[in-house]
Amino acid sequence: MESHGAELITIETADGPMSAFLAAPDGEPRGGVVVVQEAFGLTGHIRRVTEALAADGWLAIAPALFHRSEEQIFGYSDYDKLGPVIMKLTRETIEADIDAALGNLGDRGIDASATGIIGFCLGGSITLATAARCELGAAITFYGGGLAEGRFGLDAGIDTAARLRTPWLGLYGDLDEHIPVDDVERVRVAAASCPVDSQVVRYAEADHGFHCDERPSFHAESSTDAWQRTLQFLGEHLA
Repeated sequence: MESHGAELITIETADGPMSAFLAAPDGEPRGGVVVVQEAFGLTGHIRRVTEALAADGWLAIAPALFHRSEEQIFGYSDYDKLGPVIMKLTRETIEADIDAALGNLGDRGIDASATGIIGFCLGGSITLATAARCELGAAITFYGGGLAEGRFGLDAGIDTAARLRTPWLGLYGDLDEHIPVDDVERVRVAAASCPVDSQVVRYAEADHGFHCDERPSFHAESSTDAWQRTLQFLGEHLA
């Protein structure tokens, strides 16, 4: 991905300050995108996603939703350390933090119809839930789990997909044992009943985390195609 200079800012929320990466394009933004991190924090991967979005013309913001601080980053195998932190999440705090990030873009002159949201892993689950709760320009989910069962007070993804209010693109890997293919197909059917555009793309050779170049499961071919589809979907749907 092309780098475009993300800076560290602070978002004020009801629960106190929250760090975030902010990457701005050259000139007037085409719109804005909230990037919802994986459970591991504001990693280098998340920074590069915001910078790649800025390079394509979007004002991108990635808040430290789960940990508050940019300094609290977990390794991709630190599940024992990560678990106790993540289990403190609730639906109420998740939604409040997402709203704070969306509001930050609004304060910068980005209308809701020109706002997208992209989430990875746990962030993908939250992105799908946001697409059913809010009317935005576009929502894109990279392998968000919880399709058959709710997590952190959120509804199951299959139920959520039946209530989409925002155009949604779901990107999944067939080798992902955390997200069975049957569940992905059930989500596809549920989303198709909604009055907004919905698309589901499956990658036969991709596993969980296929877009993250810091993980062993990174799959370059699937990642490249998914990112091209992401930029196309944003371009088509953000006003």
